[in-house]
Amino acid sequence: MWVLEHKQAARLRVEIETVTAEGQKQIERLSASIRGLQSENARLEKWSDVADADEKAAELVRDAEAILQQAEKDAGVLLQNAEQQYQQMVQRAKDEALNDTRQSRERAKKLLEDAKSKLESAARRSDEILRKADRDAQEIAGEAYAAVQDANRFRQVAAAMKNIVEGYGDAYIVPSSSILDDLAEEFGYKEAGAELKIAREQAKHLVDTGLASRCDYAENNRRVAAERFVLDAFNGKVDSILARVKHDNFGTLSQEIRDAYAIVNHGGAPFRNARITKEYLDARLQELKWASAAQELRRQQQEEQRRLREQIREEAKARREYEKAIREAAKEEHMLRDAMLQAQAKIDAATAEQRIEFERQLEELNTKLREAEERNQRAISMAQQTKRGHVYIISNIGSFGENVYKIGLTRRLDPLDRVRELGDSSVPFDFDVHALIFSDDAPALEHQLHKHFVFNQVNKVNHRKEFFRADLGAIRREIEGMGVAVNWTMVAEAAQYRETLAIERAIADDPAACEAWRNKQLTLDPNDFMQAILAEDENDEAEADE
Repeated sequence: MWVLEHKQAARLRVEIETVTAEGQKQIERLSASIRGLQSENARLEKWSDVADADEKAAELVRDAEAILQQAEKDAGVLLQNAEQQYQQMVQRAKDEALNDTRQSRERAKKLLEDAKSKLESAARRSDEILRKADRDAQEIAGEAYAAVQDANRFRQVAAAMKNIVEGYGDAYIVPSSSILDDLAEEFGYKEAGAELKIAREQAKHLVDTGLASRCDYAENNRRVAAERFVLDAFNGKVDSILARVKHDNFGTLSQEIRDAYAIVNHGGAPFRNARITKEYLDARLQELKWASAAQELRRQQQEEQRRLREQIREEAKARREYEKAIREAAKEEHMLRDAMLQAQAKIDAATAEQRIEFERQLEELNTKLREAEERNQRAISMAQQTKRGHVYIISNIGSFGENVYKIGLTRRLDPLDRVRELGDSSVPFDFDVHALIFSDDAPALEHQLHKHFVFNQVNKVNHRKEFFRADLGAIRREIEGMGVAVNWTMVAEAAQYRETLAIERAIADDPAACEAWRNKQLTLDPNDFMQAILAEDENDEAEADE
C-alpha cells in the first residue's frame, strides 16, 4: 500500500511540476509580449501628437529618397567629370607616345597610370557617396524606407518577368535619332567606335577595382564568391544582349539590360544582398549606347553612299541624254542646212511658177532649223546649268493608298523617263503624274515644298524618301502661291489598279471568269518577258555607248 501511495505521489509531483513549468513559460511569453508592446508604445509615443502617422511616414520616405536622388546626381557628376579628365589624359598620353623617345614613352605611361588612378578614386568616392546616402536614408525613414525599397525591387522584378514571358514588343522602341541627339554633326562611325572602346574599358575597370558588385557578407571568401557569382550572371546576360545590337533596337535592349539587373539582384538578395552596383549597370548601358550609335552612324553612312551613287547614276543618265540630244540636234541642223542650200539652188534655177513652191519649202526648212537650234541650245543650257530640272508630283494609289504623293526632282530632258523608272518592278503599279514643274533652280523648289509639308512626311525617320500624306489641293495651293504656273491633273488615273480591282470582283463572283483568268495567266510565255527585259538592257547599253 505504501509503495502504491508513493508512486501516486511521485506522479502527482511530476504533473504539478509540468503544469508549473508550462505556466512559467506562459508567464514569460506574456511578459515578453508586454515588454514588446511597451517598447512599441515607447517608439510610437513621439507620434502621439501626429494626426496622420501614415502621412508622416510617407514624408520621411520622400526625404530619404530625395537624399538618395541627390547623392546619385552628385555621384554621376563626379564620375562624368572623372571620365572627361580620363579621356583628356589618355589623349595626352597618345600624343606623347607619338614621339619616339624614351622620355616621351615614360611620360605617356605615367599619364595613363594617373588617369586610371583618378578614375578609380572617383569611382570609389562615388560609391562612398551612395553608401552614405543609403545609410542616412535608412536612419531617417527606418523600416518604411526599407519597405519602399523592397516594394520597388519586387515591382522591377515583376515587370522584368512580365517582359521576359510576354515579350518586349514595341513598348521600348526608341527613335534612332534620339540616340545621336548629344553628338556633334561631324561625329562619325569611327568616333563612336572609339567611344565604345572607352565605355568597355570603364566597365572593365569597375570589375578590376571591385566596384562592379557588392555583398554584405563579413567573411571575405564568402563575400568575394557571392560578388563573383552575381557579376558572372549579369555579364552573361548583358553580353548575349549586346551581341544582338542593331541601329533600331536600343530601347528594347536597354530595357532587357535593366531587367537583367533587377532579376540578378533579386536572385542575389538571399546571399546577404549580393548585387550589381548602379555604376556598373550605367557603364554597361553606356556600352549599349555607343554600340547602337556606331550601328546607326554606319547605317546612315551606307544610306548616304547609296543616295550619292543613285544621284551619280541619275546625273550620268541625264548627261548622256543631253549629249545625245546635242548630237541629234547638230546632225539635224547639218541636214537642214544642206537641204536649204539645195532648195536655194533650185530657186535660182527655177521658173517663176516653180520659185513660189521652192520658196515655201525653204521657209519650212528654215522654221525646222530654228526649232533644231533651240533644242540644241536648250540641251546645252541644261547640261551647263546643273540646277535646272523638273519637280514632279506623282502618286501610286495601288501601292501606297489615297492622298500619298511623292515630291521629287529630275534633270532628265524627258522627266517622264524618271517617273517610269520609279514605277519599275519594285512597286506593283505605275505612278500617275499630277504635275511637272520646270524650274531654273529645281533643288530649291523641291526643298521649299519638302520644308512646307515636313509634318506630312510618311517616313519621319528618313526624310529622303520624299513621300508625303497630304491633300493634293493643298500641294497645288502652295505651288500656285509661289507664282508658278503649272498644268494639273487632279484625279489619278490608276488604270492598272482600278482594272485589277475589277478583275478581283469578277473572279470572286464568277467561277467561270476565275478559271478563264487563271488559264490565261498560266499560258503566258515567260520568254516574252525575258526578251522585253533584254531589249531594255540593250537600249540602255546603246545609250551609254553613244
